[in-house]
Amino acid sequence: MKLFGKYEVEDIVIRDKGLANYMNIRGDKLHTHGKHGNTRFRKANLSLIERLANNLMRTERYTGKKSKALRVIREAFDAINKKTKENPLQVLVRAIENAAPREETTRLFLSGIYVPQAVDSAPLRRLDIALRNIAKGAVSKTMRNKKSMANCLADEIIAASRDETASFAVTKKLEIERIAQSAR
Repeated sequence: MKLFGKYEVEDIVIRDKGLANYMNIRGDKLHTHGKHGNTRFRKANLSLIERLANNLMRTERYTGKKSKALRVIREAFDAINKKTKENPLQVLVRAIENAAPREETTRLFLSGIYVPQAVDSAPLRRLDIALRNIAKGAVSKTMRNKKSMANCLADEIIAASRDETASFAVTKKLEIERIAQSAR
């Protein structure tokens, strides 16, 4: 089984055991036509590529255009392969592991006031936040920029996989964890 007919799926290593159960790396179904929509936790069965495409479709330019979002991801994977000489799916998995926050804050209502409280994040939520921030960072880099969306997505994934603060997703993760640490 190969993703986009080019990249091997079997030899991908997931170091974060909490996220391993929710990272579906299959590349056979990239468009499930919303079969997961009405059932709780069914989105965990979606492939990472489809979930990334769904997050890219949140913006005004790609709203409802899944084939266009998948084309951008394919071009970004080609750029990642050229720049790093690695399997782009492995780079994406490493980026998600580095961009997923381990704890965050919630608001508790105590004695008439709201108090922030640090809580551990669920693995599915960690994955959702990481994918959302990677997509949001790539989209924000394309604004007023001559680089294509695919190149910006490739740069964001590479920066997140290297755990650099130049990545929007890693910066947001550090901010969320810093706020949670102060709420302890």
